[in-house]
Amino acid sequence: MNDPTTHNHTHEAVPVQRLGEFLAEYTSWLWGCGATCERIDKNVGRIAASYGYEADLTMMPRHITVALKLPGTQSVHTFNNSTAHCGINFDLNSSLSTLSWNISDKKLSLDDAQTRFRQLVSKTYNDSARICLLTSLANASFCRLFGGDLSAMTIVFGTTLIGYLCKQLMLARHIDVRAVFFFCALISTILCAAALTLGYSDTPRVALATAVLYLIPGVPYLNSANDMIAKHYVCAFGRFMDAVVLTAMLSAGLCLGLYIMNINTIWEL
Repeated sequence: MNDPTTHNHTHEAVPVQRLGEFLAEYTSWLWGCGATCERIDKNVGRIAASYGYEADLTMMPRHITVALKLPGTQSVHTFNNSTAHCGINFDLNSSLSTLSWNISDKKLSLDDAQTRFRQLVSKTYNDSARICLLTSLANASFCRLFGGDLSAMTIVFGTTLIGYLCKQLMLARHIDVRAVFFFCALISTILCAAALTLGYSDTPRVALATAVLYLIPGVPYLNSANDMIAKHYVCAFGRFMDAVVLTAMLSAGLCLGLYIMNINTIWEL
């Protein structure tokens, strides 16, 4: 039996049905974890070429279509899949991209590629506590950057820590991400305002303004700009609207938190 790591695969050895279904699922996960359309195009094209096929992608905000054909032929096979709702995950994004290079460079069999893919998408990341801590430190640093004092930084660190933990717990239970942004902004705002009304900080407005910055959907905004530059206009608009909706939910949570704490504007602090 040939070694799968050294065997030079051709299209005769790879059924188009299996390859198409694999690439459709691979594409949906890449989209879901935050990859740009340009990266998805390159990765899928690289994998398809490794097995002797040409790939053409149609990407929409909720669905993707992969079209495969053999070079020099007119027969096209199409495969559809819904985009995965796995949340922004740069570890998974990088690992899936690395898998495409391994398939190309190491000539992995389709069975090996599918096995490694399953291991990646089913992996439970154990660094959630580290991410939560670093996010809280980053938000406290933003507070300092905008002129917050040590007490304000401490308050922002604590409220961010609690808010981010709530975000992780709600996302793990597959609660709609829009509701997650709303409730996390609400929780962080109420906790921060409660601490500030006790007079613990001389820069309360800075603290309250930065308490919800960890929820800003920066990746969708950046991906939207990248997709627009790459002429993926429909995807760019879809990602931009997703970011706008999340920003609106964040703002709604912030406003409701201020209302509950009987603060009309942050200038009252």
